[in-house]
Amino acid sequence: MSTLDDARAVSEELGDALRETDATVATAESCTGGLIGSLLTDVAGSSDYFDRSLVTYSYDAKRAQLAVSRESLDEHGAVSEPVAREMATGVRDVADTTWGVATTGIAGPTGGTPEKPVGTVFVGVAYAGEWGSSESYSAVRRYEFDGSRTEVKAKIARQALEDLLAAVEAQRE
Repeated sequence: MSTLDDARAVSEELGDALRETDATVATAESCTGGLIGSLLTDVAGSSDYFDRSLVTYSYDAKRAQLAVSRESLDEHGAVSEPVAREMATGVRDVADTTWGVATTGIAGPTGGTPEKPVGTVFVGVAYAGEWGSSESYSAVRRYEFDGSRTEVKAKIARQALEDLLAAVEAQRE
């Protein structure tokens, strides 16, 4: 089974979990270029829980659409934990959804550095708890994937869906 087939299977499981918890999701994508939104909408009935996908590839797009701070971009660069966190919380809040998921990384084949080689990605997941509950949170994980540009993008998209599914299931418990 291909990485994209795996991702489609995760999308279906995620869709069921979102539907069962009456939750909604929006995505903020940089390196995946809308692939996560595409995978989510491959599932029939995804309009029950999927709100939007914002592809914010440039610094300007991240700032204008998601309110990612100039300071985070200047100090850490787009491919960083702080930017992934701000992207995830930004899309969650802009879309007013239960969940936000974000990806920012280096799909390759060029653009890597010793600190952030090609295949490096940060996946952010943000949850909106009830107002006044102090349950809202965001989490970011760093990964490194090998492969061609399209293979890396597919692996990142699958990982983002898996991270979101794990968070939805943990919140349900």
